[in-house]
Amino acid sequence: MAAEFLPGNRLTLLNSGDDYFPALLAAIDAAEIEIYLESYIFANDEVGQEVASALCRAADRGVQVNVTVDGFGARNFKIDFFSRLTVAGVRAMFYRPEIGRFHLRRHRLRRLHRKLVVIDARLAFVGGINVIDDNNAPPEMRPHYDYAVRVEGPVLRPMHHAVRRMWETVSWVNFKRRFRLAPVAEPCCAIAGTQQAGFLIRDNIRHRNDILHAYLHAIDNAKHSILIANAYFLPGIRFGRALYAAAHRGVKITVLLQGKSDHQLLRYATQTLYATALQAGIRIFEYEKSFMHAKVAVIDGEWATVGSSNIDPFSLLMAKEANLVVRDSGFAGELESSLRNAMVSGARELLAEELSRQPLHSRLLRWLAYGLVRAMVGIAGYGHRHWNTTETTPEER
Repeated sequence: MAAEFLPGNRLTLLNSGDDYFPALLAAIDAAEIEIYLESYIFANDEVGQEVASALCRAADRGVQVNVTVDGFGARNFKIDFFSRLTVAGVRAMFYRPEIGRFHLRRHRLRRLHRKLVVIDARLAFVGGINVIDDNNAPPEMRPHYDYAVRVEGPVLRPMHHAVRRMWETVSWVNFKRRFRLAPVAEPCCAIAGTQQAGFLIRDNIRHRNDILHAYLHAIDNAKHSILIANAYFLPGIRFGRALYAAAHRGVKITVLLQGKSDHQLLRYATQTLYATALQAGIRIFEYEKSFMHAKVAVIDGEWATVGSSNIDPFSLLMAKEANLVVRDSGFAGELESSLRNAMVSGARELLAEELSRQPLHSRLLRWLAYGLVRAMVGIAGYGHRHWNTTETTPEER
């Protein structure tokens, strides 16, 4: 489905945990009716403890608190938080809990990767920030660099529907009938500002390609600039062709990627694409100041997206994701300015001559990584039919 841009929203860009967690905690403490919180990671650190305490306080004063975490990303949640939360009255569940060893199978790679909070159906947060302290990382990767958005206005309606739908689905799968919900709060869709925004999810039923198609539509219509900052970047053929076509027609394209990564295999695989991208005139920067986890983009200073979806096969083909898309020059300009500042202070541009000096064993390592990632996607049951960088997809034939 195409993004439906709804007018009348008020959007606040939040840069990393320093902006996000004070705003989130204040909203939880002000909740009166209900809270839905979804997170891939819920870490047992200072931030995780603060969020858990706030959720317990909300439940204690009669707020219906519903927490859904991923069974793999938050696999220690049961030991760290589950008993404490449930005793306080918080209703918590796992999406696809991991039992025993993790197997590389399609259903096990379908993770709940969304970072989404909806409070009293009148206020929401969406983006790439997990419940984890920005400094919960090796010293050389601190602090996390990421974005989220505080949302008010008519776009709350699809966001509220998405979290309710997720809760009911996971509850049904886990046979927790007592967790099925009667209506508690009606979405407050009153005009809150002047910004146009749409809410997109990725699932495996009706919304398999919504986020991908939003990107492709924006790139295909780009006139002068594209700025993408993405933690894990390994686009398929349709995305790649859209970028190369934009570069060919004179659009200035800049891609900001990780310089310090927690998934070296994917990073090495991504680096196999650098030479072709540079030849097409696409500028590539690696953020080396700390760990970049952002999944954002700005196109023509007017269109922007902030969300949980990476531009790689695991996000675009398998995981449950949530992105906000925005059509507003003020918001897009603020995000672009923030990204440009981060690039000046902490990123390094990759040049073609640097790649040409790489030794043979380094290039072989990167192509091996690329082959392994493709094999993983194939083992999961997607392979050539769903993701390929050298052949056309069924939709293009």
